[in-house]
Amino acid sequence: MPEKRTLERARRKARQGKSTSTVAGEFVREEIEDIRKGKHGARSTKQAIAIGLSKARRAGVPLAGKGKRTRKRASPGHIHGRYVSRKRSRAAERRLKREPRSAASHRALSRQAHRTSRRRSAADRRISARKAARTRRAGR
Repeated sequence: MPEKRTLERARRKARQGKSTSTVAGEFVREEIEDIRKGKHGARSTKQAIAIGLSKARRAGVPLAGKGKRTRKRASPGHIHGRYVSRKRSRAAERRLKREPRSAASHRALSRQAHRTSRRRSAADRRISARKAARTRRAGR
């Protein structure tokens, strides 16, 4: 189950009208932190991200499934902890404890991001680079 702090952060982002992927990013961030702290591991960076996204979906963030894009905004009212089977949760946790911690390293995350961006088209990359530049400028 996500920490109270993560749920709060996610709600705050949703209230600001951020996109669903940004809101879900809070859950992924929490997962990466958990792995770095040594709570458990992950076989790959992709798995670590998937666990975080799964937590977000369970918390009610309206994320699209694989291969679909979503235009929905995450509403702050829908983001809350949800019941999780204790047995299954324990089993998954025990399994993850045996996995390596290197999946959340700076290098692994960087390689994953690079690999993912390479799969996107040049036009798509250009659009997101422009958007990043815009948001960077807005933050200053």
